[in-house]
Amino acid sequence: MNDQRPVRTGSDVLRAALRRNAGAMAAGTLLMGMYQAAETAFPIALGLIVEHTLQERGLDSLALSIAALAVIITTVSLSWRFGMRILQKANTTEAHRWRVRVASCALQPVARDTDLKSGEVLTIATEDADQTADIIEVVPLLISSLVAVVVASVALGLASLPLGLLVVVGTVAILSALSVLSRRIGSGTREQQARVARAGAKVADLISGLRPLHGFGGGHAAFLSYRKVSARARDQAVTVARANGAYAGTALALNTLLAAAVTLTAGWLALAGDITIGELVMAVGLAQFIMEPLKLFSEMPKYVMVARASADRMALVLAAPPVLTPGSGPPPGAGELEVDGVRHGALDGLKFHVPAGAFVAIAAYDQRAAADLVAILAARVPPHSYEGVVRIGGRDTRELSIDGIREHLLVNPYDGEIFAGTLRSNIDPAGTGHDLAAAVEASMLTDVVALHPEGLDHPVRDRGANLSGGQRQRLSLARALAADPAVLVLHDPTTAVDAVTEQLIARNLATLRRGRTTIVITGSPALLDAADRVLVLDGGSVAAEGAHRDLLTRDETYRLAVAR
Repeated sequence: MNDQRPVRTGSDVLRAALRRNAGAMAAGTLLMGMYQAAETAFPIALGLIVEHTLQERGLDSLALSIAALAVIITTVSLSWRFGMRILQKANTTEAHRWRVRVASCALQPVARDTDLKSGEVLTIATEDADQTADIIEVVPLLISSLVAVVVASVALGLASLPLGLLVVVGTVAILSALSVLSRRIGSGTREQQARVARAGAKVADLISGLRPLHGFGGGHAAFLSYRKVSARARDQAVTVARANGAYAGTALALNTLLAAAVTLTAGWLALAGDITIGELVMAVGLAQFIMEPLKLFSEMPKYVMVARASADRMALVLAAPPVLTPGSGPPPGAGELEVDGVRHGALDGLKFHVPAGAFVAIAAYDQRAAADLVAILAARVPPHSYEGVVRIGGRDTRELSIDGIREHLLVNPYDGEIFAGTLRSNIDPAGTGHDLAAAVEASMLTDVVALHPEGLDHPVRDRGANLSGGQRQRLSLARALAADPAVLVLHDPTTAVDAVTEQLIARNLATLRRGRTTIVITGSPALLDAADRVLVLDGGSVAAEGAHRDLLTRDETYRLAVAR
């Protein structure tokens, strides 16, 4: 079952995990309960065998006793093996589901800032997902440990009521004492996870900015900055480790005291003649055995608190609302784009219309206006955060889902990300098999491909570390062209290339995208000249429009802004 109910809190995450794995947990609980019951039955059987042997000395009794022990041992072995197999499979599968769901949410634009960086989201999608899924094992183990304690209490109570009550009262006292420590561990773990995630985010930021850091000699300062963040994570980890150590030590000490109390009480009762030798053997055996389920039972609250802390962090990502609510209609078919009275940031009532198949360039005097327009077209801004309407193919974007918009309109930013892999996997990450050769040629990436014997299969390092700035920009442009969307928006696609290459790209772009709607936000004279029409943004609105060469002739401000 694929449970995709809304998640608002960590409790919702845990309930979803438990509900989805109810069947596996029921089977696992049954088998683990059989395991604990069989383990508890072993010292009970020994006591009964001793008692029976003292009364009837015969080979038949011995053979029956051995057969009974063999059945118990077989039950212990098989129930543990199959019970843990079921639970661990469910645990692993559930962790995978949450990793995928967190990653899916993290890849979608959200309507509010979660105050989480990419490194923190990575930690949530890995460590927190795994720790949350541990609840699938924790609950059955908790119940099975309770079964062992109940069986031991009943068996000892049948032999002597004080022994049974001693186990019950001792267990309640131990859990009450440990519940206080487990709450402290839970709060400490939440802070530790947050600090470790921030340290991971810091590393990701430093790696992405490694080149400029080296350029102005900021490497040492960056190292000191990371060291400070990492030291905070270390200090919190030490605090949590101390709390865990105190918890484990306290649990062991209390469990040992209870086992010693049961053993001494049983010995005293045997000397007083209140219990038999067989019952004494059973009590001593149970006192030693009960330490394991008690230890497991007493550790479960700690694991529950850790799972809850991780679930709360996952909810930060999962509960963030999407930028757009999925619409009911299909994506539009026409390549028409209209911006009608948009007010947001530096945009002041921006209004323009790009008909299907047109090649339009936008020259923005204020780069903030360009960035705000790109953010709106890329659906990174929720519709309720700006005034006006954006229509694609005549349809209001409010009526379309994010997937519907992206299927029709592609916005390629000036700082397009380059991924580790190959040139081919960066140009065609989905493996859809579009005409890569045409995209490579139009973006003037042919020299990069020809430079290496592997061609398009030439390896690319993370963030394109083995490529120059111009090569990375042309690779990003090739990826946008290979996608061949109905509407393509390019933001400063040639700022890192030389003038000759820029001129060739402008000409190739106009040829390749002929008949497809193309919008280029740029100050490049070559791209402005290649466009059918130029819109001039000044003060957040369209101040002038026309062909590039006409604007050069009649608009002094435009000529000074774009002339090189």
